[in-house]
Amino acid sequence: EVSAIISNNGGGISQAIGTGGRDLRKEIGGIMFIDALEALANDDRTEVICLISKPPHPEVLRKLTKVLNQVKKPTVTLFMGADKGLSERFDTIAAQTLEEAAMLAVALSNHQQTKKVLENLQNRKEQIKQQAENFSNKINGKYIRGLFSGGTLCHEAQLVMAKSGIKTYSNTPVDKDYKLEDINTSHEHTLIDMGEDEFTSGRPHPMIDFSLRRKRMLEEAQDKETAIILFDVVLGYGANRDPAGELISVIKNIKKENRSLQFVCSITGTGKDPQNMEKVKAALEDAGVFVMPSMAAAADLCSYIVHLLDK
Repeated sequence: EVSAIISNNGGGISQAIGTGGRDLRKEIGGIMFIDALEALANDDRTEVICLISKPPHPEVLRKLTKVLNQVKKPTVTLFMGADKGLSERFDTIAAQTLEEAAMLAVALSNHQQTKKVLENLQNRKEQIKQQAENFSNKINGKYIRGLFSGGTLCHEAQLVMAKSGIKTYSNTPVDKDYKLEDINTSHEHTLIDMGEDEFTSGRPHPMIDFSLRRKRMLEEAQDKETAIILFDVVLGYGANRDPAGELISVIKNIKKENRSLQFVCSITGTGKDPQNMEKVKAALEDAGVFVMPSMAAAADLCSYIVHLLDK
């Protein structure tokens, strides 16, 4: 998500290093994360560093703090779901979403003011509120049902919605009290990570195989309380070659039966991906999907709609 947004805003990546979600746990000690940070700090082609993870274990955080405080390059940090104070202990710029992290990194690399980035994102929030008001009165249901091909965007959507006061059930919940009892049955607002083992065992990953998501979309559409179906589309080598083609027939059939149900998505990709983001976006919009520029924006739109439905 971050590398695609950076590319779409004219920036570039010197190195993108994924360490895995377990690296910052106590038993691993952040070994790879800290090695990667030091490598980027010493890389002449890297001008800005962008660090993204879930909150580190306190012991790992102490190690990371020592290293980060020695880094001389501009650094953006996003510890997803952490208290704001976590990033404030470093001499870094703290981001609230993946999109914000990407946009801040681009601004820093262009020697531009980061304040402008935050102003632009805030102005867009106002535009999204207006967008929600324009069609919220056409919706009959009241719940969001999210179907994700991966955990990070599902996690971010939960965080964005929680910030607006919306609690969401999930098979991978941010709040453990909202663990879904049955992964095959949604309850109230539900966001499902379909990349988890229970969905992928013995079958291709949902970035490649859309069959389970198509089936789940049909099931969610049968629930009269479903107001919005939220989903992500991830492009690139190793992903489905025609994601729009996989989804459009199902979406059109659902909308024929239930015109009030809305589809919202974000696309993680660029025009340089083999699927071509603009072509995928145009095809989905033609089918009646609201395509947002990021998952954070898509989650914002869903949140605003739900609040309007509750009035």
